[in-house]
Amino acid sequence: MKQSHSIMKGPISNQQIFNWVQLFSDQPISSKPSTIWPSYLLSGSHLWMDTGDIEQAKLLWTTEFSALTTNNTLLNKEVQSGIYDKILLSISKEINALDDVEKVTEIAFIINAIHGLRLVKIFNCKVSVELDTAIAQDIQSTVEVGERLFRICPENFIIKVPYTPEGLIAARQLHDKGIPVNMTLGFSLRQNVFASLITKAAYCNVFLGRIGAYFSSNDLGSGINIGEKVTRETQKCIRKIKTQDYAKTKLIAASIRSGEQLAKILGTNTFTIPISAANEVITKKLMADKSYHHSGLTPEFNADKINIEYIQHLWEIQEHEKQTALHLSHKLPSTAQELIEYANENGCHEMFPTLNNDELNTIAHDGKIPVHDTWKSKIESYQIGIDTLLNYAGLYAFKKDQSALNQRIKDII
Repeated sequence: MKQSHSIMKGPISNQQIFNWVQLFSDQPISSKPSTIWPSYLLSGSHLWMDTGDIEQAKLLWTTEFSALTTNNTLLNKEVQSGIYDKILLSISKEINALDDVEKVTEIAFIINAIHGLRLVKIFNCKVSVELDTAIAQDIQSTVEVGERLFRICPENFIIKVPYTPEGLIAARQLHDKGIPVNMTLGFSLRQNVFASLITKAAYCNVFLGRIGAYFSSNDLGSGINIGEKVTRETQKCIRKIKTQDYAKTKLIAASIRSGEQLAKILGTNTFTIPISAANEVITKKLMADKSYHHSGLTPEFNADKINIEYIQHLWEIQEHEKQTALHLSHKLPSTAQELIEYANENGCHEMFPTLNNDELNTIAHDGKIPVHDTWKSKIESYQIGIDTLLNYAGLYAFKKDQSALNQRIKDII
């Protein structure tokens, strides 16, 4: 891990952050090869571990894994465990000149950086680190904070930016600065085409587990194979985009719910595997089954409760959507409003809807999986897509966890 010692925007230098990292007795892990995971690598998939829990990751880490990914939820879990309580006080003493709000924001940033650096030191790998959700609708702040976080560890950090209109523009600006971006919170092929073409991001995502959960939780059918089909079809499209030299984005299969799901999406550029799914692969000795991967996938949903025309957008993209993404790729708007207006003028209304405060509060209240009946009429009138709805829900869930993390900091300092 190469240290960067320059002072970035903010009262704390990178060197001070590295000094705080040294307060932990972390030692690089001595990992060994697995007899199971190589079969997945042979399919062309890279293996990342989806956790911020250092001790759990140590138990399952093998030489086949190449990265770790964290997010606001996972970082909040670590902060709530109390492992950073003492260091929070030390950091607070160093930034007394800031007001209370600025202080909490700065400490949250530093803890995010420290945790990411600890993962780099222990596992000697790339780490995908996510920005504070408070800036998800702020282009300038996303660029400034994203660049600051990357410069702390440029050889290992990948910057996670949530899929929002502002995030699309900011991610492209970060890419143009040479910063690798992981465009997160994607739920459909079309969202990932927008992410790839507009931002040129290093990675984009399909949160396949949450897609399936939307159907099962809302009694719209089992949801089996829906997220998997979205992942497969998106991967085909992302490869085509690369072949045509529009972008070099790679696809991440995220929100994996079980080890058995991996066989259905073999060959996806990258798996981010949570601890529970990794454990299942190991305990059940689930070798990669290529024959299963090449079999067909039939998405399971209740056609009596939801018509296929309202869900096909998850794994298909319309010509006008492709052309809109291509235009925005060549002529990047300077504001989110310009992007939204152009998308709406070209028939992409359900991708970038305008929601009122009551609707946003409903999404925030319902958590990661929206209540379908609340949105049924809007979905059927093409005012909002299921992918867009899940994207909003995911962002607000992250905001809730970021708020809990910030509250913990307030309580300690």
